Amino acid sequence: MKRVKKEALLLPKLLKKIAPQIGARVLVEPRWGIVGQITFRSGRKSYFRYNTLDLNPVGASDVAKDKGFATYFMRTMGYPTVPGRTFFSDRWAKAIGSKDDMKAALRYARHRGFPLIVKPNSGSQGKNVSVVHNAREMRAALKEIFLDDRVALVQKLVKGRDYRIVVLDNEIISAYERIPLNVIGDGKSTIAQLLKKKQREFIAANRDTRIKLGDPRIRNKLKAQKLSLRSVLKKDQQIFLLDNANLSSGGDAVDVTHTMHPSFKKIAIKLTKDMGLRLCGVDIMVDGTISEKPKKPARSPQLASHPRRRKHDAEASSGAGYWILEVNAAPGLDHYVKTGKAQQKTVEEMYLKVLKSLAKAS
Repeated sequence: MKRVKKEALLLPKLLKKIAPQIGARVLVEPRWGIVGQITFRSGRKSYFRYNTLDLNPVGASDVAKDKGFATYFMRTMGYPTVPGRTFFSDRWAKAIGSKDDMKAALRYARHRGFPLIVKPNSGSQGKNVSVVHNAREMRAALKEIFLDDRVALVQKLVKGRDYRIVVLDNEIISAYERIPLNVIGDGKSTIAQLLKKKQREFIAANRDTRIKLGDPRIRNKLKAQKLSLRSVLKKDQQIFLLDNANLSSGGDAVDVTHTMHPSFKKIAIKLTKDMGLRLCGVDIMVDGTISEKPKKPARSPQLASHPRRRKHDAEASSGAGYWILEVNAAPGLDHYVKTGKAQQKTVEEMYLKVLKSLAKAS
């Protein structure tokens, strides 16, 4: 079994803490501490593993885990998804008789144009998600992905504010903006020193987030800004070190549960149902803010110049000022809960609602 990270132990502890409030008992397997059994008042038993509970159907959960398949169904249902394609490692492409190997991915990238987003098809927590600006960076990103995953997604780079909306049945139980790993200059410290200071702050806050100074994504991000780890930022100058905004990668969270526009609430709830899920984390990139009513984004001159590309993108993202990045059937809030006491209370209330929902089925 793979090494168990500290955040994997959070849900069992949390469930054991709140279960007595509804008369339930939680038994956690003692050796690994990642799987458990919930016994409700009725005697019915339910199980969990990591962040996955007995709430979502197995088929719908498996589709949600596969970004390529989930995107296909969301696009077919008319949701604005990020244009892109899936590609396979050379070994897997040969095994399944597909021509969509690494060379095909590079040809696709040159046709669509850089920069692009490259990510694992079944990954989570922002691991190995990269923005690539040329074929060299893309080849390196794909090689890294194919060490753990046989499938990679290559997508158009869309910009905006990154939000995670957590839905339970007909209710929004949490929503927050995810801000990428960043540092703010003090006029004397290098970027490396600022990152080390941020790491110490994470440790003090009990956040199990590790900043890797040697991460090539950080190096490439700095290079694009004509900076390096040795650079000294001006006082109050803010820069971003990663393109993905996952909290597990060192991002920050700003709660927007009570300020998001009702239209976005309806979108997230409907998408959760359409994907066959009850509990879902909906990740959305918004061209503006989530407190505004969704609007149609301006057309990109670069995209409009190519007929085939224009048709592809119109099919994928027409009529919306937002893009659905992905859906998550097991939206773990391990890092979010450690960003503050208010967030901890939000997460406890969320899982209490989940337990009550599970209890109703008993």
